[in-house]
Amino acid sequence: MRGARSLATSWPVSEKLWWEAPMEQPGPCGGPLSAKAASFQDAVRTLNTLQTNANYLEQVKRQRGDPQTQLEAMKLYLARSGLQVEDLDQLNIIHITGTKGKGSTCAFTERILRSYGLKTGFFSSPHLVQVRERIRINGQPISPELFTKYFWRLYHRLEETKDDSSCVSMPGYFRFLTLMAFHVFLQEKVDLAVMEVGIGGAYDCTNIVKKPVVCGVSSLGIDHTGLLGDTMEKIAWQKGGIFKCGIPAFTVLQPDGPLAVLRDRAQQISCPLYLCPPLEALEEGGPLLTLGLEGEHQQSNAALALQLARCWLQQKGYQDTGELKASRPSLLGQLPLAPVFQPTSHMQHGLRDTEWPGRTQLLRRGPLTWYLDGAHTTSSMQACVRWFRQALHSRERPGGGSEVRVLLFNSTGDRDSAALLKLLQPCQFDYTIFCPNLTEVSSTDNADQQNFTVTLDQVLLRCLAHQQHWSRLHEDQASPEAGGPAPLLLAPRPAHTHSTSSLVFSCISHALQWISQGRDPVFQPASPPRVLFAHPVAGSGAIVLQEAATIHVLVTGSLHLVGGVLKLLEPSLSQ
Repeated sequence: MRGARSLATSWPVSEKLWWEAPMEQPGPCGGPLSAKAASFQDAVRTLNTLQTNANYLEQVKRQRGDPQTQLEAMKLYLARSGLQVEDLDQLNIIHITGTKGKGSTCAFTERILRSYGLKTGFFSSPHLVQVRERIRINGQPISPELFTKYFWRLYHRLEETKDDSSCVSMPGYFRFLTLMAFHVFLQEKVDLAVMEVGIGGAYDCTNIVKKPVVCGVSSLGIDHTGLLGDTMEKIAWQKGGIFKCGIPAFTVLQPDGPLAVLRDRAQQISCPLYLCPPLEALEEGGPLLTLGLEGEHQQSNAALALQLARCWLQQKGYQDTGELKASRPSLLGQLPLAPVFQPTSHMQHGLRDTEWPGRTQLLRRGPLTWYLDGAHTTSSMQACVRWFRQALHSRERPGGGSEVRVLLFNSTGDRDSAALLKLLQPCQFDYTIFCPNLTEVSSTDNADQQNFTVTLDQVLLRCLAHQQHWSRLHEDQASPEAGGPAPLLLAPRPAHTHSTSSLVFSCISHALQWISQGRDPVFQPASPPRVLFAHPVAGSGAIVLQEAATIHVLVTGSLHLVGGVLKLLEPSLSQ
């Protein structure tokens, strides 16, 4: 790690914090942005001052002695904003939690119900490129104009109603967006709202909802252990906290221990909980279902979404909900099995047309294929590796020329990056790239990408730690420390088996410039800085990438990393 400090501080980082910079940002032609666009950026910058996820987690950890107070505080914020908890019943909410696949389940569920002609609201986290992605109507992020209008309306309302005796006048970042989503969905008169839990369930701020129409729990795993507990059973207890008396709930096949916890939680409050049959059971005697999201693990998410959507439709008096098939006893005997039915044409189309960027997403660009998946737990990384290897196996082989595999990785928070990297090792990458979740070295021109909780030094030291983990995986014994600082990159000694060279870049843009070598027809930045090729591995690798017939790039480890990559590869997402 010698030289890491000079490595991290040798780049041209803006010394001005956002509140010191002029609010008027340059437009694409050098002129100022319109007042409308500037107002949206102002709203996002003001939102960023409330809290970031990292700060929020630390606050909750400190206060978790009485987590129920967190829900009570959320109810007070809701009242100050002009709503009562009972008002949320008008939203006909589908409440979904889980460790893996809850976002994909939400996306499937929303798309199925939209296929019925319903006006849908969808609240999710985190965002990939723009914060307004978190609040969607009919599958689309609300417009900058709508976001700006509702943001300032809520912000000013909370300012006007603050108690001078209270030291906290504003809710944190996630709480504020949750409140804002409730207001948006009510004012825009959606027929239903799909609400994704932020973290956990029992004490998540979305759990102030008293009467959802139906609840769902996707696959469970280990994540946020400092907040939710360090066993699957403890985490299951937290997730089961969204169950409500008399409100139907569904879950997918889980390990015996966590499933028993979910069953007990449901029984304690008289919540009817059902186990979803596998997707194949719903396909029997009918057409095979096509999913808009790739990967075998999406079948479990789709099966849960079908049950949630069908239950919602039935609760609301819809007739076209699929013909029942012969029911079977529960596979485990712990829970009753949910209905086995023939998915309707609306359901089939909804599953087929589901889009959820950054999750098992492929982008084919000339010789490059980008594989984007925000897996960040060991179980989700296992699913990601299976998807990536299956995709490689089924691809068309190039007629001639070499094939190169590249891993672009980052991991944040308290996650075990060494464990995640070990799972990726069998993919046999030729190059492994580590970089922070920074689109550019300085992100002051884009409020959506700003993060004030970490310094450039901190995130780069984390990347160097990832690189050391990767090096150890490929060597029989720890390699000696790299001698002397490098301008942008560090590389360990070659591995003993499949040799993987690793590099550290200062930002996502520099990493993509080196990987793509100008061969991505959409991502065409200005000429890369010469320092990108200063390290011997970078120089020799550039030649290999320039001459390769095909380049397969897996981007994983962090949804925020995937979001930064998408921002550069898909400029339309920033519009």
